[in-house]
Amino acid sequence: MGASSPGGFALRGRIDEQPTLFHTFHVEDRIRADHPLRDVKRRVDRILAALSTEFAKCYSRTGRPSVPPERLLKAQLLLSLYSIRSERQLCER
Repeated sequence: MGASSPGGFALRGRIDEQPTLFHTFHVEDRIRADHPLRDVKRRVDRILAALSTEFAKCYSRTGRPSVPPERLLKAQLLLSLYSIRSERQLCER
């Protein structure tokens, strides 16, 4: 299978940068520097990094790689912060 993620668990999934194939710009460049979510993202990234070993314990070494739990939790946080009712609506926005 592919490269392993932090903690050596290949099936936990990886957090890759957004591919430039689909965008002619970087999303980070489109968000103003003083946007409130930038601070939230830094804090959440720090908290999730501290939980990385706990997440790694929950994943098998065999099978198909999954979506990283960090990405799923960040999506859930956005759903809550913006009062979005479904994951489908989140993707549409």
